[in-house]
Amino acid sequence: MAKRALVLIDVQNDYFAGGKWPLSGMDLAADNAASLLAAARAAGDLIVHVRHEFPSEDAPFFAPNSTGAQIHSKVRSHDGEPVVLKHHVNSFLETDLQAILDQHGIEELVICGAMSHMCVDAGTRAASDMGYRCIVVHDACATRDQEFNGTVVRAADVHAAFMAALGFGYAKLVSTGEYLEGGAGK
Repeated sequence: MAKRALVLIDVQNDYFAGGKWPLSGMDLAADNAASLLAAARAAGDLIVHVRHEFPSEDAPFFAPNSTGAQIHSKVRSHDGEPVVLKHHVNSFLETDLQAILDQHGIEELVICGAMSHMCVDAGTRAASDMGYRCIVVHDACATRDQEFNGTVVRAADVHAAFMAALGFGYAKLVSTGEYLEGGAGK
């Protein structure tokens, strides 16, 4: 069996109701991520929390040292669980994420978090390109409505489009229930 790590990307306060950049369905996604986290802890899998901060105080969200940039209480890290601070969309860019994974001999990543169309997408594609087997738990991810050329694209459609693309060439897609029941190749 491949050595596995759970990577929780940007499950941070600003993405929840009352935050600076709330996402559609973030509470449910975080609840599902918390279930994945509990299972990973019970299994003894490596758990890596990724936390985004923009480099300037005038950031639209995730301002440095702000409450909004902190990991949400539903998935707060425990002692010994690495927390990777990033300043880019891609969780691997200018961080020690790959070094942490390689140090532990990780071959397979279980990925969840936010936003589906940005950091989850970029991190999954990068991980796949680096040779990690990727599993994205689609209902433990969230996003928000997007706009292009005057057309508003609903969050559910944004999420579905990005999950379809990841599932086509970068990752196996499963629900939280499927993953917890062993449907992810355990």
